[in-house]
Amino acid sequence: MRVETITLPPRNFEVTSARRSVKIGINQPLSVIAGPCVIDSEELILNTAKELVTIADRLGVGLIFKSSYEKDNRGSEKNWRGPMADEGLKILKRVRDEYGLPILSDVHRTEDVALAAEYIDVLQIPAYMCQQTSLAVEIGKTGRPVNVKKGQFLAPENMAGVVGKIQSTGNKNILLTERGACFGYNRLVADIRSIPIMQQIGVPVVFDSTHIIRMYGISSADPAGGEPRFIPHLTLAAVAAGTDALFIETHPNPMQAKCDAASQLNLKHFESLLKMAIEVRKAIQGPEKVGSFNMMES
Repeated sequence: MRVETITLPPRNFEVTSARRSVKIGINQPLSVIAGPCVIDSEELILNTAKELVTIADRLGVGLIFKSSYEKDNRGSEKNWRGPMADEGLKILKRVRDEYGLPILSDVHRTEDVALAAEYIDVLQIPAYMCQQTSLAVEIGKTGRPVNVKKGQFLAPENMAGVVGKIQSTGNKNILLTERGACFGYNRLVADIRSIPIMQQIGVPVVFDSTHIIRMYGISSADPAGGEPRFIPHLTLAAVAAGTDALFIETHPNPMQAKCDAASQLNLKHFESLLKMAIEVRKAIQGPEKVGSFNMMES
């Protein structure tokens, strides 16, 4: 057996809010992007943020709060899309002001970018929009940190092109999020190789263990529309594979959520899952210890 060393390129990301800074990348502790899929109500968002920041502080984990003010990719025009920008961005600003958390939310259109950048610390490009050059460039020009969800139709190495579009604006503060690949029968499958492959592009990689377990073709309001029992398995596998951060949509009462009800983690399980993830991270002694060598037949 021959061991060949692989040198991963530098990768660093930082976002700072009024009172908190989160760093993701080489030699950084595990961080998490978490919150309800979509803003159901202002009360729910504030209560969830309060609980999440308490847990993150207790465990020493960096936290970026995530919730979408608009969810444009819905199965029906009748489905809840969120409170939209005018109301939703103000709710997210309250979370930032009251808890000092960096805020992440989806942006779907170039005409929304300037307004969103006034309220949001990390601008997220949705998976279905990841190849839209105009959106990537416009978001890059804001200078705000960017998270790009990898389209389930793309090979991980193809995300280099998306990164290049954003970097062409001078913006180097980029995350890539793995959220599964199409398998052909309404399931997404996590190819763990995507983590080191995208890290080789030179940006930190986040693993989304909640969108992956969604059962497409079935309403998310139907309990059969997701397989949340697999969230821990996928989360811990990703940490063991060296992911730089986690993306976990969580809700205090998932089946009452207005979007992705069957695929969000119940908030009551959030802390115990993070504790296990931290232990796995300790076991591998940081992401640089994974993927730093290849074992090949001699």
